[in-house]
Amino acid sequence: MYSNKYIYKVAFPIFLSLFAQNIINVIDTAFLGRYGEIELGASAIGGIFYLAIFMLGFGFSTGSQILIARRNGERKYGEIGQIMLQGVLFLLVIAVLLFAFTRISSSSLLRLMVSSEHVYRAALEFLNYRIYGFFFSFVNVMFRAFYVGITKTKVLTINALLMMLVNVILDYLLIFGNFGCPRLGIAGAAIASVCAEAASVLFFIVYTVCFINIRKYGFLQKFSLKFTVIQKILSISIYTMAQSFVSISTWFLFFVAVEHLGEQALAVSNIIRSFYMFLFMPVSALAITANSLVSNLIGEGKKEQVFSLIKRILKLAFMVIVPLIILICLTPRIMLSIYTDNAALIDASVSSLLVISGCFLICAAGSVFFSSVSGTGNTRAALLIEIFALSFYLLFMYVIIYRLQMPLFICWIIELVYWGLILIASSVYLKKGTWKKKII
Repeated sequence: MYSNKYIYKVAFPIFLSLFAQNIINVIDTAFLGRYGEIELGASAIGGIFYLAIFMLGFGFSTGSQILIARRNGERKYGEIGQIMLQGVLFLLVIAVLLFAFTRISSSSLLRLMVSSEHVYRAALEFLNYRIYGFFFSFVNVMFRAFYVGITKTKVLTINALLMMLVNVILDYLLIFGNFGCPRLGIAGAAIASVCAEAASVLFFIVYTVCFINIRKYGFLQKFSLKFTVIQKILSISIYTMAQSFVSISTWFLFFVAVEHLGEQALAVSNIIRSFYMFLFMPVSALAITANSLVSNLIGEGKKEQVFSLIKRILKLAFMVIVPLIILICLTPRIMLSIYTDNAALIDASVSSLLVISGCFLICAAGSVFFSSVSGTGNTRAALLIEIFALSFYLLFMYVIIYRLQMPLFICWIIELVYWGLILIASSVYLKKGTWKKKII
């Protein structure tokens, strides 16, 4: 059984990697919160639109990570590099297609869903630059899948710091036009994010060549496009791709619905989203660790230890997030001042922040159990669980926002509904034990 120390050893660099990715959003939100309320709200719409499409690539990398972890557990190291390289090639092709699709369709889609002309124009300006990130972020997620799958995650720490540094510097220069740079506003935030992702890819390539035994992992084998390898990855990842896309797309619809409550409600929701993602980072790191270690355990033939591992990871998650929740609940206005110095926005955000904090224990439990379902290799079951929970999510959103037009803090209870259903369904699936017969 993996010890608590080993779980933290794997999870902490993943947390830092997620921190770097999400700190881009936090930094963008903090800078734009001081630039303008419209830009702050528009970055939420544009950012989640980008994220929904990016999750197709992320979902593919999740399936690749499960397969890499299984081969690592089976000690078939020579197959891992080919999984990685074939995945990168496939995702670069997908990036070209998604870039073209977004470039062509984003204007009409945003026009259809966003009622405010100012928010529409700002969100479109953000997206026109942000979508160049597909080419870099898709390669990044495959590198992360490789390092998480082989449980050598220390490199993610350095990568996280690099991304953070590049993004902070460029945000400071490009959003406000400091040190003679052009004052680009929301476009500057998008450009800074893309450059941070590009720097990350360059670092991963250099580090892998210099410090990883590329012969051991099969990177030096003669490379050619192998549809059998891609097909094997897709047999697992097609469901995680669909699940990831559907999940974030539904969240995008939530923000579109909130936009109809007013520009301030949208700006507040962007701040709450940023806090939500901040709280979720340690949970998500442990959930990704659960995914990888569950797959490794099964590969080692230790299926009977899976439930004990999940419970241990869940306890560690609670130990990390409970102090964070207490801190936020005791000092909500101080926390919100990180994002904006607008007193009206801070006052409007407090109740929603407290609601999200109160829901988070259920969110944490649901995330760890759900990620473990994917770790068993049955990603189809994970997709069905996601669809089940999101059906109620959409119904709740329609009733609460469109029909009843409830206050914003009531609308955020939707996260409790979603994760509660995820937790129940994932627990039932894992206890049934049918996953023990799954072979990948």
